[in-house]
Amino acid sequence: MAADTLVGMTRIDNTSASDRQVAVSVRGLVKHFGATKALDGVDLDVHEGTVLGVLGPNGAGKTTLVRCLSTLITPDAGTAIVAGYDAVRQPRQLRRVIGLTGQYASVDEKLSGRENLYMIGRLLDLSRKESRSRADALLERFSLTDAATRPARTYSGGMRRRLDLAASMIGRPHVLYLDEPTTGLDPRTRNEVWNEVEAMVRDGVTVLLTTQYMEEAEQLASELTVIDRGKVIASGGIEELKAKVGGRTLRVRPADPRELRPLAAALDESGLTGLATSTADPESGTVLVPVLSDEQLTAVVGAVTARGITIGSIATELPSLDEVFLSITGQKASTPQDARPELEEVAV
Repeated sequence: MAADTLVGMTRIDNTSASDRQVAVSVRGLVKHFGATKALDGVDLDVHEGTVLGVLGPNGAGKTTLVRCLSTLITPDAGTAIVAGYDAVRQPRQLRRVIGLTGQYASVDEKLSGRENLYMIGRLLDLSRKESRSRADALLERFSLTDAATRPARTYSGGMRRRLDLAASMIGRPHVLYLDEPTTGLDPRTRNEVWNEVEAMVRDGVTVLLTTQYMEEAEQLASELTVIDRGKVIASGGIEELKAKVGGRTLRVRPADPRELRPLAAALDESGLTGLATSTADPESGTVLVPVLSDEQLTAVVGAVTARGITIGSIATELPSLDEVFLSITGQKASTPQDARPELEEVAV
């Protein structure tokens, strides 16, 4: 989508997320399902032309949030303004400027790829000519032209997911919701989906991405919002969240690989690591040392050189996003093998 197709927004390049206009603004969003409060006063912003990653364990409320923002269900309280439209008061207008790709491909398996896209174009009130044109253009963009006339049931999982993404782009959406879009995909297909999402964002599309994969969040998102039990429990840039959790690690590489274990022993004997112990990592040829302060970092270097061990390299690392997720939610993040859809939410 070209930048000049955006209505009421101006694509801004080379600026931080905080300097861009807000494309999605959610305030105090509440949704009950019986006695269950799926959303409990959610606030978040998604800046134009960026990806906001919404993280959280199963049942946290991520899918419910997407369904509220895409007008599939009505929130019980709060406001959601998307691309200038109120999700509750202006649902018809809003549906024309958003796209949605859920956890499962939503294409009609009996229809061909081209027929699926043409049908969606007509449902969006595009003319027959424009529907055909958009279908052909998107089939080419998502590398599906050779399979355009084949029934979707003959497509591989990756092809179906690409067709689903193409379908979400038929109406040239300003805002795209991706609800765990790579669940169940193999690594190669997942990378293909990531590449397509990155291309859409370069074209000016704003993306709200829900995911349980930390690798996916780091690959695509510029900012994160962590939801648990219907509440936002943390938000900010990836590095900002890592810094809040703390727990820096010092990675020290000896100039002589044979001094790897003596280096680890020297650090432990120095007492500078406190109750924690250093860890020798033979694969990378480094020793990992937990550090609490810059003064401790300096003392570690002094202790090593005092033992006559020459340091080849030294670097500090913030905790991984998996560690941030565990620290914030008390749960481990999912991996592509063990992630499961939010069944209790999908069934509502």
